[in-house]
Amino acid sequence: MQPALLTDYKTRVVPALTEKLGYKNPHQVPKILKVVVNCGVGSQAERKQAVEDALEELSRITGQKAVPTIARTSISNFKLREGEAIGAKVTLRGARMYEFLQRLIMTAIPRIRDFRGVSAKAFDGRGNYTLGIGDHTIFPEIELDKVKRTIGFDICIVTSANTDAEARDLLAIMGMPFRGREKKQDAAA
Repeated sequence: MQPALLTDYKTRVVPALTEKLGYKNPHQVPKILKVVVNCGVGSQAERKQAVEDALEELSRITGQKAVPTIARTSISNFKLREGEAIGAKVTLRGARMYEFLQRLIMTAIPRIRDFRGVSAKAFDGRGNYTLGIGDHTIFPEIELDKVKRTIGFDICIVTSANTDAEARDLLAIMGMPFRGREKKQDAAA
């Protein structure tokens, strides 16, 4: 069974972008290739336990097993040794990616306190978008009674778009709630 966001992409987003951007072939329309969710535990006193908590929480949120990220070099000021686990990450593709994006856009992001939209300026120049989440409890999969520490993480949405404008159009039509004022400023520029 296809995720609802994937069905929406095929039936609504592709024709809308084909018309808006003037593509002659629907295969030229940008698509989302993968979503990478990355979490660093920072300078926690009990880094090992913090990494285990981050692995468990990311796995619960994304529906896929998270892998630990390992320090490449030793840094004495941070009390960090080479080879030590310092965070967790998950790379989502296919159906799980679309399910996660749907939960992110429709459920989690609107639960952020004082939410006024996500920044439309967080593109990297090649059509990829990065979003920072400061508190993982906005996801409905997290049971608030069992939370030991709040975990923040980055979500990087990698697209096949050639420009930031194409990627912004793709994500906006898919439902990403960008701030209104930034859209108007970008259009004027």
